[in-house]
Amino acid sequence: MTGTLVLAGTPIGDIADAPPRLAEELAGADVVAAEDTRRLRRLTQALGVTPKGRVVSYFEGNESARTPELVQELLGGARVLLVTDAGMPSVSDPGYRLVAAAVEQDIRVTAVPGPSAVLTALALSGLPVDRFCFEGFLPRKAGERLSRLREVAGERRTLVYFEAPHRLDDTLAAMAEVFGADRRAAVCRELTKTYEEVRRGPLAELARWAAEGVRGEITVVVEGAPETGPEELDAEELVRRVRVREEAGERRKEAIAAVAAQAGLPKRVVFDAVVAAKRATG
Repeated sequence: MTGTLVLAGTPIGDIADAPPRLAEELAGADVVAAEDTRRLRRLTQALGVTPKGRVVSYFEGNESARTPELVQELLGGARVLLVTDAGMPSVSDPGYRLVAAAVEQDIRVTAVPGPSAVLTALALSGLPVDRFCFEGFLPRKAGERLSRLREVAGERRTLVYFEAPHRLDDTLAAMAEVFGADRRAAVCRELTKTYEEVRRGPLAELARWAAEGVRGEITVVVEGAPETGPEELDAEELVRRVRVREEAGERRKEAIAAVAAQAGLPKRVVFDAVVAAKRATG
């Protein structure tokens, strides 16, 4: 008989949000794999639980090496509990590799549902929640961040992101540039904690607010692209918008992609307009 892999959600702020089954699983698991064993110790103390099983670390730095070891434990019949620092394992946290490896070996995988910063922020944002997509963390480098945002500029579903506080102002400014300054958004800070704050408004306004400095765990929710259809722009305006972006330092390919996304047009339409304008000017 193979064992069972249990993914357990942990509180994102308020310890009282811990699901009752979490304490049971912590007490009874044969192996507890934790993103941070020190934070796990604080969690178990708060819950009044003493794990009976072996406690091991499982974080980004050792995830690849430790996964085979945990799979062997599971194949031997162990009940392995995976917990991360906050929220659900695998959601922008360690866990995916272990789940995939367990599934490949036909090992049972189950979960203890718990708090989620993604769903909590989405619910509090005041933005549409019927359709959404989670984009995780954006790239740290400015160019890569802009490219990633351009990929979803025409996305009509509500977008959810995680972001570090010291990069929040740059990220919001980039969103305002790509999605439009007036696109509605919500910055959710320190969810379920003492200083919880949800700041709502247009992206440009939120970027100015964040420039003053923001602390804490951050989740950003952004309204999807409007469903009004392609923006009616003539070729001259398309070329002008591309030129403005090029003068700001963007490469032509990236500028064309961004203008096309904002206008709701195929990139080829914008490209052809740029080529025609170049030929007309000699």
